[in-house]
Amino acid sequence: MIDFTPSPELYPFRSRFFESSAGPVHYIDEGQGRPIVMFHGNPTWSFLYRDIIRGLRGHFRCVAIDLPGFGLSDRPVDYRYTPAEHARIATELVNSLDLRDMIVMAHDWGGPIGLATAVAVPARVTGLVLGNTWFWPLDFRARAFSLIMSSAPLQWLIRHRNFFVNTALKHAVTRTLTPAEMQHYRAVQPTPAARVGLAEFPRQLRAADPWLAELAAAVPRVLGDRPVLITFPMRDPLFRYEQVVPRIQAAFSDVDVVPLEGAKHFFQEDAADRVVAAVMHEFG
Repeated sequence: MIDFTPSPELYPFRSRFFESSAGPVHYIDEGQGRPIVMFHGNPTWSFLYRDIIRGLRGHFRCVAIDLPGFGLSDRPVDYRYTPAEHARIATELVNSLDLRDMIVMAHDWGGPIGLATAVAVPARVTGLVLGNTWFWPLDFRARAFSLIMSSAPLQWLIRHRNFFVNTALKHAVTRTLTPAEMQHYRAVQPTPAARVGLAEFPRQLRAADPWLAELAAAVPRVLGDRPVLITFPMRDPLFRYEQVVPRIQAAFSDVDVVPLEGAKHFFQEDAADRVVAAVMHEFG
């Protein structure tokens, strides 16, 4: 387990643990009402959603999971850290909590993982809040990124220099994260061994193609009639509005889009108040 206690000022939530088939999984469960299940991506954890949770927990039950290998969850040694495995563990948590009438909120890798969870338990899901994400095999740019980040030198930087947190994260937020905020992202990835999940996601951009192809077919068939809110950061250099939003719109019959002007990839750090307002307007 990760030896780190979050600041009660920055992360004023009770930590809970679920004994999944892959080992202890950390999550938070705040508020009452209709559940919103929040899925992070790489290299973050439930800390990313802290301000959104604070804004919504008076109206919704906010459940935010740390995927295995991330945040305060375990780093199981007999786990491959694939999105399919992550979705299986998230589905176990949703079933264990017996969540109903729930909304899935997701961005980055949390999108395909959260949507695969929703596909596995569609009777429990009645809405989606999607950010800069995808659920289909990616194009040549993402594949090139995958090849570069899967190379031995970059894998060494990710594992031994915490590259995704120390370099990529802070350049993917418009505002400047405080030293205390950066410490909360660094402290949960303290050693090269702890960063195995961070290092695997770039490989999965290519390796998960068959799984993503199945998901791309399943999402419109199983979830296509669910209302969808897209909160999209307009300064994200990785996910372009014109490439992502029309593809999501084509898969669902009821889609509202809220552009987040000025926000970068980790828009939860740049525009939490606007996301809260959009969710309240759409589902409150």
